[in-house]
Amino acid sequence: MGSSLVALGAALLAAGVLGRFGRRIGLPTIPLFMLAGLVFGPHTPGFDLLHDPAQLQLLAALGLVLLLFSLGLEFSVDELGAGGRRLLGAGAIFLALNVGAGIMFGFALGWGSREALVIAGALGISSSAIATKMLVEFKRLGNPESRLILGIIVVEDLFLALFLAVLQPILHDDHSAGAAALSMAKAFGFLLALALIARYAASYVGRLVDTDDNELLTVCFVGLAILTAGIAEEVGVSDAIGAFMAGLVLAESPSHDRIGRLVLPIRDTFAALFFFAFGVSINPGDIASVALPVGVAVVLTLACNAAAAAIVARVQGYGTVATANLACTILARGEFSLILASLGVAAHLDPRIGPFVAGYVLVLAVAAPLLAANTPALERARLRRARSPVR
Repeated sequence: MGSSLVALGAALLAAGVLGRFGRRIGLPTIPLFMLAGLVFGPHTPGFDLLHDPAQLQLLAALGLVLLLFSLGLEFSVDELGAGGRRLLGAGAIFLALNVGAGIMFGFALGWGSREALVIAGALGISSSAIATKMLVEFKRLGNPESRLILGIIVVEDLFLALFLAVLQPILHDDHSAGAAALSMAKAFGFLLALALIARYAASYVGRLVDTDDNELLTVCFVGLAILTAGIAEEVGVSDAIGAFMAGLVLAESPSHDRIGRLVLPIRDTFAALFFFAFGVSINPGDIASVALPVGVAVVLTLACNAAAAAIVARVQGYGTVATANLACTILARGEFSLILASLGVAAHLDPRIGPFVAGYVLVLAVAAPLLAANTPALERARLRRARSPVR
């Protein structure tokens, strides 16, 4: 127990100190938390804070759950229903370009057809955790394009549930078509049940957790978020989307505002652990062997995201900065790509899959916050050009 506490405390302190340093020079905290995990993890020489990355696995998962739970609190069922067609259309554009390019790239690598499907999913699905953290950290939740960004994330998460259900029997030949259909039915039945609860029974769930005592309220809503995420994982849906749906249910609760305030400190603490643990899981030595495919994949994703954002922004009538925010915020890849890579490793696919996805995710997880943090510079540059006299 003592060694686990030391590892937990050292991880938080290392992430916090490096994050403070980054803030002083204008860098976002997300890549710095991951860098702290990379530097102080077992795969790099020097001072090793964490001998076994599995020590942080559960707490890191809690960080993801709380991030997506707080995201769900920002929505309401009526908002999702009113903008459903718009959100679905925008999400479909991003998925079509990124997943389509990913599967072509996967086949072009020549590693195998099952590997190509894993690569397509890894390149096609954005990181809900990093995108949500960026919107919060950059104080952009109130921006017009942010609702669309959050909606696209939800559409991608729903697509992921379907994709995982289809991919599992392909990766493991012992799964029958009937088992795949049953897995899909369970996943979507669970999501439908949560959606109906959010629409018609949110007030009853709100009464279950509602109390004037902040301590008891925190215990109740955290328990509900974790329980829903766990059940989601058991029925084949990502724990992230389960946590999001729990937040969506409590968004209709009378205690919505208090829950939003109370979840902030614990969410940010455990989110830091999530990104730190991600950094710990990366072995820089393995990434060097797949550096060229990683570089090509990063350029491909940058191009596809820029094209998708331009199409969606044109339809929505967004300006330059909103378009750039849309492209950069959904650029990051993270937890879902790593889940797909782990499935590929467990299925004994090409051993290059793991290092490739890790390197690809690391580059975009660092690049996306850095790019998103500087999108306001585009508007300043445009205004300077507009004020400059024509020669």
